[in-house]
Amino acid sequence: MSQAKLNRSVIHWLLDSDPSIRWQVKRDLTDAPASEVAAERARVATEGLGARLLFLQGGDGRWGGAAWNRGWDSTMHILMLLRDMGLDPTSDQARRAVGLVRDRVTWQGWAAHDGNPFFAGEVEPCINGQVGAVGAYFGQDIQGIVDRLLGEQLSDGGWNCEAPHNSTRSSFNTTICVLEALLEHERATGGTPEVTRARLRGQEYLLERRLFRRRSTGEVIERDRKGDAVWTRFAFPTWWHYDVLRGLEYMRSAGVRPDERVAEAIELVASKRDGDGRWPLEVRHPGQMPIEIDEREGRPSRWITLRALRVLAWYSAESSKDAAGRGLYLGG
Repeated sequence: MSQAKLNRSVIHWLLDSDPSIRWQVKRDLTDAPASEVAAERARVATEGLGARLLFLQGGDGRWGGAAWNRGWDSTMHILMLLRDMGLDPTSDQARRAVGLVRDRVTWQGWAAHDGNPFFAGEVEPCINGQVGAVGAYFGQDIQGIVDRLLGEQLSDGGWNCEAPHNSTRSSFNTTICVLEALLEHERATGGTPEVTRARLRGQEYLLERRLFRRRSTGEVIERDRKGDAVWTRFAFPTWWHYDVLRGLEYMRSAGVRPDERVAEAIELVASKRDGDGRWPLEVRHPGQMPIEIDEREGRPSRWITLRALRVLAWYSAESSKDAAGRGLYLGG
């Protein structure tokens, strides 16, 4: 099969799916008009996975009976999924669901944050990063979270939930959660120089390590010390876990101009494409899912394939711009 036919086959496979995937495929991987993309996105609130998640919300505003839990069915985790799915924050369904969270859900179980409103966050930057990302995406005031995160940035540029326990080195896991929150906050509010500087420092923390290597030795980081996850194996949902594809997705979303520091990560992503042009789900992080949203481990995954294809498209497009620029400069 020619490359063009293979690509068309993969796009057709991706479009034969849930609205939450279809609208992103149309936006990021086709030349569909904006009106068609918007119409498809609107279906996330009323059909398929998005509608099923919204239906599970309790009258007290919570999912899973908690602001956060160690499974994947709490209020924070469902809002993360709805953000990943691209539920339109301006839709009636999103406004109602998020309004219930804002007005009724509080943090419980620890004196340091007991009774805090949900979007005020709690104390760990990894959790606050996730709460901040969904809060900013859904139009909520997360300034308190942002201020706290700015004060918790470590000297190497990143963040670590273990900093209160005397850890002085940043964590990829915590840093990616915080970066996503700061980026969403900048988009929602226009940002401030202070927030942008902090985010760019955190971004450099990842780039200096080529997204998966130790800065000190250059060695590949085989496994995460805290969660035992392998960063070169791709998961969806990612939850609080870092992996290379998630790091690249952040870079793409932030509009980073790729340089040689991401080239190896891009090669890793490209190497995982199978003969049908698809990517497998390599990891499912243990925990209680509210609904099933993908195939089992080892099977071709629409979510991983969508994310991998748009990362490769971003890299290719930006590299082409650089090549064209060099050609113009050299008179070519």
